[in-house]
Amino acid sequence: AFFWLVSLLLASLIWFISVHLSDREDAKLQYGLLVFGAAVSVLLQEAFRFAYFKLLKKADEGLATISEDGRSPISLRQMAYVSGLSFGIISGVFSVINILADSIGPGIVGIHGDSPYYFITSAFLTMALVLLHTFWGVIFFDACEKRRYWCLGLVVASHLLTSGLTFLNPWYEASLVPIFIITLCMGLWAFFTAGGSFRNILKCLSCKQEDDSRVMMYSALQVPFED
Repeated sequence: AFFWLVSLLLASLIWFISVHLSDREDAKLQYGLLVFGAAVSVLLQEAFRFAYFKLLKKADEGLATISEDGRSPISLRQMAYVSGLSFGIISGVFSVINILADSIGPGIVGIHGDSPYYFITSAFLTMALVLLHTFWGVIFFDACEKRRYWCLGLVVASHLLTSGLTFLNPWYEASLVPIFIITLCMGLWAFFTAGGSFRNILKCLSCKQEDDSRVMMYSALQVPFED
């Protein structure tokens, strides 16, 4: 989360300096600078994700050195999941905190003709971003470990695309639907990258059904007989 905050700070400084050095009366230029700031923010986030990967690799080597069996107690997949989840949580907090502050009032959403679904769509968008960062973390770390640069490119491109789609708001149908499609695709990709398979899903479901049947049988045996 700290690495994500540093990347956001740098992106904010770049956008702030760009705005003050430009013509503030030019609306098109200011909108272009906003798009530019969002793109720079995405690139810095991915750059700091890579820096965090390198840092964890160094820490992993140190942990393996001092361990008894010569292996690190934390796997790369676990580190990737935790890193992605922390990126996602802090990103979600910053995405929704101003919206929650505005929801206190005064005023009513949509009173001036704006969409009344602003808060609910913002909640769904924040949820998608948290999930996406988690999936991106798993895919990114695996791609760095196996030197699959095309995977890194797809992660960065999908992040840029997701950020760009938010500029279609308040046309929420055009932004939310593609973002959730990207989230689903990235989720499946991260699942298989982490070693998942359809066979594992079936085994998991079959084990759950067996456990449920055992619980039901145990509960039936524990029912006391009436006189």
